[in-house]
Amino acid sequence: MAQGEKKEKDVERLYVISGGEGERAPVDLVTLIVAHAEPPTSATPEQIAVLRMCQSPLAVAEVSAYLSLPFSVVTVLLTEMLAADLVQARAPIVRQKLPDRSLLEAVMHGLQRL
Repeated sequence: MAQGEKKEKDVERLYVISGGEGERAPVDLVTLIVAHAEPPTSATPEQIAVLRMCQSPLAVAEVSAYLSLPFSVVTVLLTEMLAADLVQARAPIVRQKLPDRSLLEAVMHGLQRL
């Protein structure tokens, strides 16, 4: 297969997966996706792959990488899955760089009283 034919097939595949231009859920690269249901009989191969991958929380960027699909296509795919209640989207867990100063002072004073 020539290089041009391969690119055309890739573009066609992406269009079929994403359904062209579609609504997109407000997810970003670090949004965590968790499977919420078993794959229905009507599920596409990509949906089945997402449901298998996301038994534990997985970032959208990781889903995109594992499926070898662009982020924009994955967001359309996930939007459909969220609407069908197949997956849940969760905010990433953000860890603070430093603990709250007042908490550290309270612990320090508590230890000094011992």
